[in-house]
Amino acid sequence: MADALATGDLDELLRWVDRLCDARDWDGLVALRDASREAFFRHGRQLWPIASQAEYRLALEAPARWAGAMLVDGGGRFALGPLAEVAASSHTWEELAAHVPATPTAALAAHERVLRGERIVDHGQVDPAVLEVPLELAPWEPAYALATYRPDAAEFPAPTTSPLRPTVDRPPRSAVVVDDPDVAGALRALAERWVVESNGVVRVAAVEGTAESAVAALVPSPVAWTDIEATEALATMAWAGASGGAHGRRRGAAAGRFGAWWALAALGGVLDDWPVDPDELGDVAAALRWARWHPGGAEVGWSLHLAVEDPDHHLAWAVAATDHV
Repeated sequence: MADALATGDLDELLRWVDRLCDARDWDGLVALRDASREAFFRHGRQLWPIASQAEYRLALEAPARWAGAMLVDGGGRFALGPLAEVAASSHTWEELAAHVPATPTAALAAHERVLRGERIVDHGQVDPAVLEVPLELAPWEPAYALATYRPDAAEFPAPTTSPLRPTVDRPPRSAVVVDDPDVAGALRALAERWVVESNGVVRVAAVEGTAESAVAALVPSPVAWTDIEATEALATMAWAGASGGAHGRRRGAAAGRFGAWWALAALGGVLDDWPVDPDELGDVAAALRWARWHPGGAEVGWSLHLAVEDPDHHLAWAVAATDHV
C-alpha cells in the first residue's frame, strides 16, 4: 500500500480498498483515506478518488461507528451518491445516531431514513433548519423511489408511472399566460442540477385555464397524456429533485422529497406559511388536478413532464424538463 501511495497507483489503491473491506479492516480503510487526502499536500498527487471511494465503502459497509463518522459535509465528493443516502441505505438512524457529527449531512441521513419507513426519535441531533419537512411520512405521501447502493454500483429507479395515451386533438392555445415566479421557481428547482451540472433544459408555463392549455403554452402540438393521482405526481417530482440528471451530482431522495413539498406549497399558494402543516399540504395535493404528458417520441434520458390545474382558481401550470447523456 505504501508503494502504491508513493507512486500514485490508482488501480492498485482501489484494489487495496477492496482488500481492506474484505478483511473488515475499517481502521485500515480510514488510514488509507487519510493518506490519500494527505498525498496532495505532501506530494501533489491527486488521490481524491481513492479517498472518496474509501468514504463511500465505509458509509455503506462499515458498522455504524465508522459509517456515522463519514457524515461530514464535503465527504464522498466523487462517490456514487451522497453519503447521507448511502449510509441510510444500509444503517438505521437508531444505529447511526450515537456516532454522527452535528452536520447537515447527518441531518440528511435522518431524513433519508424517514423515506425508508423508520420512525425517527430525535434527541437534538437533527438540525430542523436543514430540511424543514417532518421527520415522519404523511399519510398522503407516495412510496418514493429509493436508491440502492452496492460496493461497485448504484441503482436509481424511477417511480412507477401510468401509461400515456396518444392524443389526436391539439390542446387549446387561447389561455392567457400569467407570471407566477413562485411556482415557476419551485418547478424549475426540481431539475436545477440537470441544467447547472449537466445538459438539461427546463421550461415552465403558467396560464389562466386548464392543464391542457398550460401544456399548449409550451408545446403547441398534440401530446401523449394521462391524468394521474397526486401521489404519482409527488413521487415523480421527488425523483427529479433527487437526481443529478445525466452528469450532475445526485442530491438524494430526502432533498427530492423537500423539493416536491416546496413545489406543492408553491402551487397551493401557501409558501408564506412555510413550514406548512402537513395536513394542509395534503389537502392542497388532493384539490389539484394532475397529469403526465410527453411531446411525442420515446421518453429517453431524464424527463419530467407534468401539468397541474387548480380548478377553484382557474389556473394551471406545466413543466417540461429533459436531460440527455
